[in-house]
Amino acid sequence: MIAAFPSEDRAAARLMVVDRRRGEIFHGAFSSLGEFLRPGDLLVFNDTKVLPARLRGKKESGGSVEVLLLEHFPGRDSLWIALVDAARKPQVGGRIFFDSRVYAQVIGDLGKGRYGLRFIHPGDFMEVLERLGEPPLPPYIHRTRPIAPLDWERYQTVYASNPGAMAAPTAGFHFTQNLLNELEAKGVERVFLTLHVGPGTFQPVRDRVVERHRMEGERYLLRPEAAEKIDRAQKEGRRVIAVGSTTTRALEGIAQKKGRVEAGDGLARLFIYPGYPFCVIDGLITNFHLPGSTPLILVAAFAGLDLMRRAYPEAVRLGYRFYSYGDAMLIL
Repeated sequence: MIAAFPSEDRAAARLMVVDRRRGEIFHGAFSSLGEFLRPGDLLVFNDTKVLPARLRGKKESGGSVEVLLLEHFPGRDSLWIALVDAARKPQVGGRIFFDSRVYAQVIGDLGKGRYGLRFIHPGDFMEVLERLGEPPLPPYIHRTRPIAPLDWERYQTVYASNPGAMAAPTAGFHFTQNLLNELEAKGVERVFLTLHVGPGTFQPVRDRVVERHRMEGERYLLRPEAAEKIDRAQKEGRRVIAVGSTTTRALEGIAQKKGRVEAGDGLARLFIYPGYPFCVIDGLITNFHLPGSTPLILVAAFAGLDLMRRAYPEAVRLGYRFYSYGDAMLIL
């Protein structure tokens, strides 16, 4: 069921609509999203922009290395925490070469395949990344050739504006500018927050007691004008609909810490599992997720486990496409 490539047109993806109150499931195209929304609904998007964070290089010994950039040190664009994949683990002090002018020195072994890297390069590092990096497609997308030209455009939302993510907020892939304009004309409002998606979102839950799982922090920013609009919508009884699990965790995490949706920045660490008392969102747009993953557990918490145990087999039966490049679900 895994989608190896995106749909030909973003909004042509399929849409499963799950009605929690009535326990009913409907089917349509994502382009028909407006039929299930009403004037005054507020959509909250994550506007993070995915970096071309995957780099392929060589160690001084000649061995191949794959580097996935996770996070840079604040104010130091050339110092990064990265996952490094090589046949033999790199040594602290060693160098990884990406071309004749760009290399990284290993400055620390952080454990679990993570290293501190200092990049030596000419000019602006983001320009170096654009030249040498690749879109960091998830490992479950299997192809003969891993990166296609289309990935540069489609492994990114149309509204992405704040660089910093090592993975995409994939629930937003299905929106086009035309669809956003149609929803706006209908009276559906929208606001943006930024949460830079990191590896924590994709860490599987390995403990048999789900509640023991601990989420890694991911940096978020909620601006005052967005917080005010969300707060106003809640006070007026209008629906707040999160686009994606990352948006949901940021909003609910802020409300848990501060008692309300308030502007600010920090690390989103909230792990949402069944029994969680949602206090911000009234709806969720999401994709179909991996078994044992925190986004799937969040969806089960919001829609109800029994309803998801009906929805997923129905998606399989009807041939929905799963995961990052797959089809969408709207839960109301």
